[in-house]
Amino acid sequence: MFLLILLGGIGTAVVLLLVSTRAARERRRRELRDRPLPDEWRPILAANVPMYEHLPERARAELDGHIQVFLSEKNFEACGGLELTDEIRVTVAAQACFLLLSGKCNYYPRLQSILIYPSTYVAPSEHMDGAGDSSRLGESWTTGAVVLAWDATRRGGMDMKDGHNVVLHEFAHQLDQEDGSADGAPKLERLSRYAPWARVLSKEYYALQKRAGRGKKSVMDNYGATDPAEFFAVATETFFEKPSQMRKKHPELYEELAEYYELDPVEWR
Repeated sequence: MFLLILLGGIGTAVVLLLVSTRAARERRRRELRDRPLPDEWRPILAANVPMYEHLPERARAELDGHIQVFLSEKNFEACGGLELTDEIRVTVAAQACFLLLSGKCNYYPRLQSILIYPSTYVAPSEHMDGAGDSSRLGESWTTGAVVLAWDATRRGGMDMKDGHNVVLHEFAHQLDQEDGSADGAPKLERLSRYAPWARVLSKEYYALQKRAGRGKKSVMDNYGATDPAEFFAVATETFFEKPSQMRKKHPELYEELAEYYELDPVEWR
């Protein structure tokens, strides 16, 4: 009997500790979001993420707060001789936080570190002879890291109309991987949302595979035909960078993504 009482007390203490920790985290996040963005960061955003200037005032203020929280909670590591600067950190954070402009923002809970290389880097394979090594601009790990090439990151932020953005792509993978698997199905707000999500994205994914197989171009990059996870990441890039074209060519897909992200990027144009 005493053991049961003791275990019950420990369980209650653990629950209270978790609640207290979450409450403290939310208070800290609110404080960070309420801070004004440092003046020296604004020229960085204007130069490297011009889409920032086109956001509605309310969305821009929300993005400012998310950038503050993101930079406070995530660790940046420079690789390959790169010198880590505020320009790099702010440029990455701003683009990553575009995906968080909704009421269900959770700041990529699995993500701990962002590794930045100067440019294209080589990801080694498991083969001793180096067979299978591949050159990459970015990747997302389920183990808590995103890897990015800085030149591609900066280029993607400066031209948010070409449908190619390595930060949006890799951080879409982070959203997809929140449940521990990369399958093109991120956590949705309600169970009832999974059926229409699966129907629409599956239909669009197989249609892209057919177009890619025939060598036909699409508003979405054919790399999205690789697998469902890459399709979601490529669709996210297109949703933010070519919203008008996506809404015209793929209206159902656009509506699914608009409901998921709680945004309508067409309005930003």
